[in-house]
Amino acid sequence: MSTGKQIRLNSIFRKETGKTVIIAADHAGIAGPLPGIVDPHALISACVAGGADGVLTTRGLARAAAGAWDRGTSLILRVTGGFTTLAGKFEEEVISSVEAALLYGACGVAATVKFGHEREGEFIRQASRLADECERRGMPLLIEAMAQGPRAAGAPQSAGGPRSAGAAGSGLTVAARAAAEIGADIVKIRYTGDPEGFAEIVKGCPVPVVIAGGAYTPDIEAVLSEVAGAMSAGAKGIGLGRNVWQERNTKATVAAMAGIVHERWPVEQACNYIQQRQKGV
Repeated sequence: MSTGKQIRLNSIFRKETGKTVIIAADHAGIAGPLPGIVDPHALISACVAGGADGVLTTRGLARAAAGAWDRGTSLILRVTGGFTTLAGKFEEEVISSVEAALLYGACGVAATVKFGHEREGEFIRQASRLADECERRGMPLLIEAMAQGPRAAGAPQSAGGPRSAGAAGSGLTVAARAAAEIGADIVKIRYTGDPEGFAEIVKGCPVPVVIAGGAYTPDIEAVLSEVAGAMSAGAKGIGLGRNVWQERNTKATVAAMAGIVHERWPVEQACNYIQQRQKGV
C-alpha cells in the first residue's frame, strides 16, 4: 500500500478504534433535494459537529458546503452514478475521476457494483479500472457492493427493500468478497439483520466492511440495534444516510452512531442521547 493511501485511510478510520462513522449524502443527484439534505451547508455542519469521520457525497454537495468542512471529517467522493429516479433504470456509469477527487481534497472515492445485474461485467470492469487509478494515485476505494438477481439467494436489493437474513446472506458474502478482489479498500454492504450471518460476510472479506443504510424508518431504536448488531459481528463502521439526516436532530443522531461505533454504547444509551437532545436537554 502506498504512503498516500495509508495516510488517507488513517483519516477515515480513527486510529484509536480502527473504526469509522461515514454519513452517506449522495442521494440528491438521484432523487433531488430530499428532506434532510436540502441545505448542504447545514448537513455537513451537523455531521462535523456530531463527530462523523467521513461524508460520502457528490461534487455538487461538497462544493456547496465547502465552508462547513473541517480537517476532522474526510470527504469520500462518489465517482459512479449517472441516473435519476426520473429514468428509473438505476444503472451505474463512471461520472467522475480520481483526479477530480484529489482536486476536491477527498480522502477516498466511492463506486457501486451491482453484482447479479445484467450489466454486472461492465460494472466490475468500471470498478476495476477505478481501482487501477486509485493505486496509481494513492487513493482509497470504497465499493458499495449490492447483490441482486435470481442467484443472489434472496430478495433483490433495493432502497427500502426487505432486510432478510439467512439465505440472502450468501449473495452478500459473494458480493463483499468480489468487491475486495476487484481492489476495494473498504466494502460497504447492507446488514443482514443477523449478527451471526453477518459475521460470515465479514470473515470472508479481507478488507474493512461498513454497513449500508436503506429507506428511512421512524424507528430509530431499530436502526441503532442494527448498527450495534453489525459492530458485534465485526463491522468496522457504518455508511448510513437517510436514517441519520432524516431524523429530527442530525447532529445528535451522528453522535449516537459514533457512540455505538467508537465507544461501544449500548442501544438504550444511544436512544436516550437522541431523545434528550431532541428535547433540548
